[in-house]
Amino acid sequence: MDRGRVLSRVWRLRCPRCGEGTIFARAFRMRPACPVCGLAFEREPGYFIGAIYINYGLTVTLALAGYFALDWWRGWPATWQLAVWCPFVVVFPLWAFHYSRALWLALDQFVDPRERRPDGNP
Repeated sequence: MDRGRVLSRVWRLRCPRCGEGTIFARAFRMRPACPVCGLAFEREPGYFIGAIYINYGLTVTLALAGYFALDWWRGWPATWQLAVWCPFVVVFPLWAFHYSRALWLALDQFVDPRERRPDGNP
């Protein structure tokens, strides 16, 4: 499986194995398995800890880079910067929640692919 296909499935929030089934049933509710190919999404308790690290790392990186970029470009004082970046670090992880989980599933599928058995069962 090539990286472009994997990233396309992450961006579309689709199953990393088949690319057809959706990962989320509702806004913050994941499906237990892919409705098309049957790939189990949460394999064990604590499986998505890596997704939390991805989400946190992306949020901190963007907030720090943005803080220093605005400081250099506009020279805003720290109080103005906090007024911008505090809401960002609350709202951005909520948006990135879906993508960090999809990326974690895709990374797991890329590193340790779970293929369908010849009889068609997951």
